[in-house]
Amino acid sequence: MVLFFDIDGTLWNYKNEINEKTIEGIRLARANGHKCFINTGRARAFITNENLLGIGFDGIVSACGTMIEFGDEVVYQRFIPKDDAIRTIETIREYGFKPILEGPTHLYLELKDFQGDMYGDKIIAEMGSHLRGIDECYGKWEMNKLSCATEIPVEKRDECFDKLSDLYDYIIHSDTVVEMVPKGFNKGTGIEKVCDLLGESIENTFAFGDSINDKEMLIAAGVGVGMGETYHDLTEYADYITTSLDNDGIWNALKHFELI
Repeated sequence: MVLFFDIDGTLWNYKNEINEKTIEGIRLARANGHKCFINTGRARAFITNENLLGIGFDGIVSACGTMIEFGDEVVYQRFIPKDDAIRTIETIREYGFKPILEGPTHLYLELKDFQGDMYGDKIIAEMGSHLRGIDECYGKWEMNKLSCATEIPVEKRDECFDKLSDLYDYIIHSDTVVEMVPKGFNKGTGIEKVCDLLGESIENTFAFGDSINDKEMLIAAGVGVGMGETYHDLTEYADYITTSLDNDGIWNALKHFELI
């Protein structure tokens, strides 16, 4: 079997704390011959936590399926083309969006856009020397996707979306936060691509997620496992709802399906 795990709300909580039974469960699953992948919306540049990577994974699907690693090798990578990227930045800035460009090595943002912003402060603290300015690297970005703060009226936001609708699908997290993902990519297509690369049937996959942005992953996998006690009702998309992250949800699901 091939197992895919979301990060935020699934592998760890909002404090980046990882349940010991989660660690033990994934290691046991790998010892039993199952391949385990991270599958996240985070770009690879934002996956650096040693405790997380130290669990031991066979690969990483990052940035909503636009980058895939197997072992120590990048086996798939899709960057937003330069002309599309420049058009994107010019358009969203026209509407007052504050972007974070997400790539395999760097995240790009303007510090002035995120001063005093809780999420911005988290990114700045975690990224360190891997953070770059958008303007200082203008047109030279390596980015797989982007996120934006959108403190504008919804109708104007949607007008901006329409202008870029040929390039992106949108994951709206709140009235003020949106992810912009290149069309044709999501966590579900990431699973499909991994199966193609491994020569594995998608029926032999499990996906673990906690929120609505895991929908495509839960649907695509042979078995979709939703984490319990989350903000999102995943019963429409998941085949099984386990206990919460803090109540050994991954461990209990792995036991339930006899993967460990």
